[in-house]
Amino acid sequence: MLPVFRSNKWPSGTRLLLDLFVVVTAIASLHYLLIPVLLRLNLRLGVGLFDHGFYGLYPMPQYVSFDMQSPDVELAIWDDRCSDGYVFIAPHGSPIEGSNPVILDKRGNLVWTMPMDRPATDFNMQEYFGEKYLTYWHGISDHGHGLGSYSMLDSHYIHRFEVTPVGNFEGDIHDFQISQNDTALIVIYDLKQANLEEFDGPHNGFIYDGIFQEVDIATGALLFEWHFSNHVPLNASYTPELKGTGRDSTSPWDPYHINSVDKDDSGNYIVSARHTHSVYNIDGTTGEILWVLGGKDNEFTDTSDGRATDFSWQHDARWHDERTLTLYDNAAKDFLGPITRSRGMIIDIDVPNRIAAVREEYFHPEGIRAHSQGNMQILPNTGNAFVGWGHCAAYTEFTPEGEILCDTHLSASNWFQLGLVVSYRSYKNDWVGRPLTIPTAVVVEDSVYVSWNGATEIAAWQLELWDGVDMDNMHFEPVMKVEKTDFETKVELPAEIPRTSFRLVALDSKDAFLGKTTLLSKHPRQTFSEWLGIDVFGELSYPVIITIFAVFCCYLLAVYRILKAIIPLVSRSFGGCGGFRGIQLGRRLGFKPIATNTEEEDEEEDIPLMTYTHED
Repeated sequence: MLPVFRSNKWPSGTRLLLDLFVVVTAIASLHYLLIPVLLRLNLRLGVGLFDHGFYGLYPMPQYVSFDMQSPDVELAIWDDRCSDGYVFIAPHGSPIEGSNPVILDKRGNLVWTMPMDRPATDFNMQEYFGEKYLTYWHGISDHGHGLGSYSMLDSHYIHRFEVTPVGNFEGDIHDFQISQNDTALIVIYDLKQANLEEFDGPHNGFIYDGIFQEVDIATGALLFEWHFSNHVPLNASYTPELKGTGRDSTSPWDPYHINSVDKDDSGNYIVSARHTHSVYNIDGTTGEILWVLGGKDNEFTDTSDGRATDFSWQHDARWHDERTLTLYDNAAKDFLGPITRSRGMIIDIDVPNRIAAVREEYFHPEGIRAHSQGNMQILPNTGNAFVGWGHCAAYTEFTPEGEILCDTHLSASNWFQLGLVVSYRSYKNDWVGRPLTIPTAVVVEDSVYVSWNGATEIAAWQLELWDGVDMDNMHFEPVMKVEKTDFETKVELPAEIPRTSFRLVALDSKDAFLGKTTLLSKHPRQTFSEWLGIDVFGELSYPVIITIFAVFCCYLLAVYRILKAIIPLVSRSFGGCGGFRGIQLGRRLGFKPIATNTEEEDEEEDIPLMTYTHED
């Protein structure tokens, strides 16, 4: 009987179904996964190496005289008409260690930063009783909110005030504004129970209530407090689906998401709520809602074809004047939402007649879609618009009419949508910093690297040489002056400078003295201890040093024995010219070569054969 063989092939119908399944899956993956992701990433081929990420997701310069991190920005667009002033940011993300406040000049060079033991955000310059202060929130970030307080530093970078909410609250990351009345406006997220049955949630559910307070900075006294839950119904929210939130205190629902508060000349407030797509005007005495712009309860007729009131998921609503608001419209909530473009907005509002119109809109040149964070600012000296793109690590300056002047990237723009590096807000303001520290300088061979963290008035560094006469009353002579261009300046020391003490002096634009480094000198050739970075003979006892020397000798002896065993074997294996060189090397090292077969045969031929013939 012939054996029966079973075929391992699928029946033709089953195989056709499997092929069809693979094709449909591939098409579905393209349509629902790959293409939507690529469209939202907004990858572009025509950008430079920086924006492709060739230099890393967050490039950082390396300083010699300074050991903290700062961004090495990309000036994607630059125009000399950009406003003077300094940029205030607090970048953070996976490529960055911590979250520190950073001041940059208008070309992106570092001016000042400082280490933080807790994350910092909403870094800005604000005025308090006519004096300028650096302000920022610092604390613990908790699922998009914050638990912390607000610090104020003076022009010497000295901590002067710490502002905290009144009552059993923690200050939130979203806003800290100093009002025209020199009071603090702060935002709070408070855990509260609420009936969520209308949204298919529990009767005793949990929400984040949006609260703002006005607080006296000097005394800490509470001046005003307002709660969203007392005035705005939960169904005003555009996040009606709880999606697992609201059922317990560890994951409350966030129906309002308050993110900015401002005060007008009449003593009333405007408040932005991201999750209701609305800006509310609040009576400063009664707490009554006077009007609502945008969202489900919008009260304004929009004469701009809906563009003045269709903002969504917005941030940073501010009064520009009594008839004009500025706003940052995110127009997106998350990565996979509709494909839109974020924008800065100037909105003219006629409150008595409830009419709103867009005066100007500001879009990023690459069509940024930032689904979180961001701000919009009108610069006081030029009227230019300055937009920080929040989730997308960039800031852009526009003319009042919308022409793009300067666009600066903190990280690779092709990967903005991933949010690997973000800055909650970006501001541009005037600032004069006069640190109480001294400049730092490091001598490297015939150069000096010098910097002064936070000093904004330096125009040049002057090299001054000690005359070598009196050590108790040292007199210095100016030798040369080098213009300061970046945060750190490299000063080339003239070859004729003797090995004596010198210093670098910081000068302002009028050559006035600002500060000086410690005494410096040219370094002689580095010793072994200096190269290691430790004082070997000072740190180790003599028995330890002798032991280390003995170990090193044993190491050399071991290497010698290994070579003594290996080199003759190598010479024997390779023979010929290479073998000859190996034999010569071995003989120089004192090794006895092993005879090759050829040599043995030659030696055997030289031995005379024994015969019966004897010589006398």
